[in-house]
Amino acid sequence: MNETLAASDETFPAADAQAELHPAQNEDFQVDPVSSDVATASLENKERAEERRKKKAEERTDALQTLKSTIIVSGAILAVVGAVFVVTKKLKATSLLN
Repeated sequence: MNETLAASDETFPAADAQAELHPAQNEDFQVDPVSSDVATASLENKERAEERRKKKAEERTDALQTLKSTIIVSGAILAVVGAVFVVTKKLKATSLLN
């Protein structure tokens, strides 16, 4: 085991103390392309999910508005039919008495 360590010509890279102690001043940094792609893809997925959520919420709101409109119109029609029924009943009652 010691032989493999001794035979290796690779050395540990020297540390840049200035860059390590003051990371805000270090402008020479490398971006890992895989991590960058993963972060970008994750952000895009979040944006797509947010768009889908908003679209579903709009569809739900539209469906609710349609249901409310249908109920209101049905109620108005029912009220008119009821009024017509009451008026005709009153007319028949008054005409029978005379």
